[in-house]
Amino acid sequence: MSARNFAQLAAYIYEVSGIKMPQTKKTMLEGRLRRRARAVGVDTLDQYCAYLFTGDHLAAEGLHLINAVTTNKTDFFREPAHFDYLVAQVLPALAARGVRSLRAWSAACSTGPEPYTIAMVLDDYAQRTGGPEYGILATDLDTEVLATARSGIYPAELIDPVPPTLRRAYVMTSNDPRRREVRMVPRLRSAIGFARLNLMDSHYPVGDPMHLIFCRNVLIYFDKPTQKKVVSQLYDCLAPGGYLFLGHSESITGLGLPLEQVANTVFRRGS
Repeated sequence: MSARNFAQLAAYIYEVSGIKMPQTKKTMLEGRLRRRARAVGVDTLDQYCAYLFTGDHLAAEGLHLINAVTTNKTDFFREPAHFDYLVAQVLPALAARGVRSLRAWSAACSTGPEPYTIAMVLDDYAQRTGGPEYGILATDLDTEVLATARSGIYPAELIDPVPPTLRRAYVMTSNDPRRREVRMVPRLRSAIGFARLNLMDSHYPVGDPMHLIFCRNVLIYFDKPTQKKVVSQLYDCLAPGGYLFLGHSESITGLGLPLEQVANTVFRRGS
């Protein structure tokens, strides 16, 4: 791929997704786009760039391009200390504030293990304590991973981190032992609404304020101005007393936002 075409692609990817694409990622980008080049019927990546940026191809192919470059590393109960803190501190605190109908948002949900983990934790807590009712919004920029998330079907080994008691309650196995797949139970699937949402948008149309927002391991791909923009808009979506969970390698230091840190990469909006 020519330097000119790489620069044009990098600028487009940054504009649409906020993801920085420095020269050091050129080989990675080339590898991910070869499948798209074959899909549109061209032989080289320079021909793919010509296809992408001429005619009216960008509207449709741009979606596939962004799907190809987004990173979708995810696991059930990833960074488990967050879920321990959620059960031990956050949910009792929200109950003490009188929250009986809880709203949670998994931003950048990838293929769905995070929102299903949240649903397991909330449902188990509600079963044991008599509440709260809950609903979960799960969003991502990538339409392909959203399709997987909606299905709730995963390779059996992916649920290894799920505690056995929760696995028995919320995970269905196939009657055919040759199918090494599992599926989340209908109660969890019905509790989660999946939708495409771009964190680069100027407004997040998520409805009523959220009591919990998980936006983990996303900010690391953004520069500081984009991080501040995104976290500021997430803050605007939080209910008073609501909690924002970031990834363990992420920080809001220096962003000047009115969030109180209450645990490692867990922040609370004031009342």
